[in-house]
Amino acid sequence: MNKNRSQTRFVILITLVATIGGFLFGFDSGVINGTVEGLRVAFNSDSVGTGFNVASMLLGCAAGAFISGRLADRFGRRSLLLVSALFFIISAWGSGISQSSTEFIIYRILGGIAVGAASVLAPAYISEIAPAKYRGMLSSIQQVAIISGLFCAFLSNYCIASAAGSTLEPLAMGYEAWRWMFWVELAPAAIFFFALFFIPESPRYLVTTGSQAKALKVLAQLMGETAQAKYKEIEASLSSDHHRPRFSDILGKFAFRPIVWVGIALAAFQQFVGINVVFYYGSVLWQSAGFNESHSLLINVISGGVSIGACILALIAIDRIGRRPMLLIGSVGMSITLSLLAYTFAQAAVDPAGQLTLTGSAGPIALVAANLYVVFFNFSWGPVVWVLLGEMFPNQLRGSALAVSGLAMWGANFLVTMTFPMMLNSVGLGGSYAVYATCAIISLFLVLKFVRETKGVELEAMGG
Repeated sequence: MNKNRSQTRFVILITLVATIGGFLFGFDSGVINGTVEGLRVAFNSDSVGTGFNVASMLLGCAAGAFISGRLADRFGRRSLLLVSALFFIISAWGSGISQSSTEFIIYRILGGIAVGAASVLAPAYISEIAPAKYRGMLSSIQQVAIISGLFCAFLSNYCIASAAGSTLEPLAMGYEAWRWMFWVELAPAAIFFFALFFIPESPRYLVTTGSQAKALKVLAQLMGETAQAKYKEIEASLSSDHHRPRFSDILGKFAFRPIVWVGIALAAFQQFVGINVVFYYGSVLWQSAGFNESHSLLINVISGGVSIGACILALIAIDRIGRRPMLLIGSVGMSITLSLLAYTFAQAAVDPAGQLTLTGSAGPIALVAANLYVVFFNFSWGPVVWVLLGEMFPNQLRGSALAVSGLAMWGANFLVTMTFPMMLNSVGLGGSYAVYATCAIISLFLVLKFVRETKGVELEAMGG
């Protein structure tokens, strides 16, 4: 019994360290929310330029997700996470010190590479060290960490802006508040880097490299007396092809194997439902709806807190309810709430200055609908897609399949983030949310038709 407790504590400790990458992923994604106006003024950029400043990180995310999956098969999961931690540190400092759009974009792309790497490697690493019966719950901690990072970014943005008077005013040492918003990330990034030295390499990666002694040592720490049997099981799942994982393993009759296409679709639609419009542009969105800057930043904090609560519910439910039912619940809930937001914003009045205003009950309805949308997303598509991507692929395919799925996810994220300011200026908030509502409806049919349940299935039993 004591041995089992020790093993469980060890798995939880490893998971918590790995998910600091998820926290940084969330913080780095959310911190931009409060700096949009500061970037626009500091770099004198128009709506397209501001959109690219915000979305530039996503180019790095796409590249980081794609290359890290392949490099992790060659150099290991932990090694790549260490590199990503260094990139987080460099990006946090450089983004705050930047004096031009070009300089800022370079640092944000470096940060994006770190986020992209962490986004695919942390779920894969957790899936590869977690027992099957707890894998969903432990992998869901990644989404809790992401949302906690977003929440902390929103909260620190709000506190810094309140202390300075606005994001454009100096806070300390003559630097504007928006610059300090980026520098806050330096502390968790440094903690992540040093904590990674205290966790082991993935045992499944060690098996693929023929490091039997190291793999057995890690498996013994994770599962005790069954380590030898699990080693043979992992080895057997890789032995049919008699080669180390390679990119060509994911290729099939229609460019990719069917299971890879499902992963790509899940990754893309996680973004097409528009969640990152709330994360990246929440402050701008609510100011467009008639709230002032201070209230808009406070609404972001509330949304972040609600998101954490929804993620914790998902963490408790995922190994009981299953992955597929939770996705279905989320798709239905998001379809309804996004449609309500589309209708509410489409009916909103416009003042003489051209500013959108929500009058009467429209404001509270929009606020409740937006937060319910966030709840449905963070109970379902937020955590469950990360869990599925980390576990749904066979051992032989996992690194490469995660690479292309991660590329799809961040490519979709970039598309949504870049197009939102343009849609806001052309079809307005109502039209924008109608597009996201349509994608949520499509996601329902995607799950019904193509997604298989993986609850309780060992990684070695995943089919391709």
